[in-house]
Amino acid sequence: MFSILLVISISYAFFTLILAVTWWRMTVFTVPATSQNASSPRISVIIPVRNEEHTLPLLLRDLQNQTFAPDGFEVIVADDSSTDNTLKITQSLVGQMPYNLRPLPLANEPTTSPKKRAIRQSIAMATGDLIVTTDGDCRVGPKWLETIASFYQQTGAQLISGPISFNTDHSAFGNLQTVESSSLIGAGACTMALGFPTMCNGANLTYEKRAFEAVDGFDGIDHVASGDDELLMHKIASRYPAGVKFLKSPDAIVHTAPQPTLEAFYHQRKRWASKWRAYQSVLPSILAVFIFTSNLALPVTLLAYGFGNLSAIQLIGIVALKAVPEWLFLGSVLVFLKKKPVLFWIPVTQLVYPLYVVFFGLAAQQKGFRWKDRTLR
Repeated sequence: MFSILLVISISYAFFTLILAVTWWRMTVFTVPATSQNASSPRISVIIPVRNEEHTLPLLLRDLQNQTFAPDGFEVIVADDSSTDNTLKITQSLVGQMPYNLRPLPLANEPTTSPKKRAIRQSIAMATGDLIVTTDGDCRVGPKWLETIASFYQQTGAQLISGPISFNTDHSAFGNLQTVESSSLIGAGACTMALGFPTMCNGANLTYEKRAFEAVDGFDGIDHVASGDDELLMHKIASRYPAGVKFLKSPDAIVHTAPQPTLEAFYHQRKRWASKWRAYQSVLPSILAVFIFTSNLALPVTLLAYGFGNLSAIQLIGIVALKAVPEWLFLGSVLVFLKKKPVLFWIPVTQLVYPLYVVFFGLAAQQKGFRWKDRTLR
């Protein structure tokens, strides 16, 4: 048993160190002094919302303060049958914004994936060359769109994934989510840099409208409730192998709030995990299984030690092979995300995360979850 656990642990340590080195070698992008010109792409910001009356106005004000020219972008708010004042508030702000704010009320019709429907209908009316998606509970900095546009002009990428960070609420639960989120952001960024994209987040995602149309949008993946980000990215990466990039820039960070309760966290992560079964690319599927197996190895090791099948030295060795590379990698990502105070929560997360991965890996096999006050399958 020890030999198997050792092989898995060494493989995981080697993989994590590759991610760390890749992250360190990625250049932090800065916007040139003369970034905006006549050739700057026109941007359509798409915000799918449902019951976001308290947070959406803050995001719309953030977009009002963009350094990117207001006549160079539009904002489409796709309201998915909100039962609060989200739509009314959006409509009331139309004349107050310097940019073109376009509310899009969606019919309350049954659908497997409400978010994909909202994005698809928004893209159909979008006038931008670039589609930028985010969520109604997010906040963005003033140089967000300018940074995206400049990076696109320099790289010509068909899809650009941006960094996500949580607004620190100083709670233990919030800090643990921040560390976990940094692992997803970092791993997604590094696999893009290595040429086999695996993960991204629709709260900060950009892609060419023509690339979306070239891969037939969400066709073939619209039966999956989640996956408006990763599954679409896999389709675009298949069509444009060198066209998926990560935008490593502090000015491109999108901030959102951690899940407030265990129940909300459970349903969000189960929704994310549900798309694993729909992966059509081989490498992301292999990676998902590898991560699951590697994290399962730690509780197995602890049980083996408890039953006397492993020595203390063997236990410490396997734990170190997982903990040390993770500390180097996660610490680097958290520093970039300006979350240094959260570094001290890495060891706590390392204790919880193996159980978390195993739990949601199994939970994802069951259909159904709650999202925006609705049950989806």
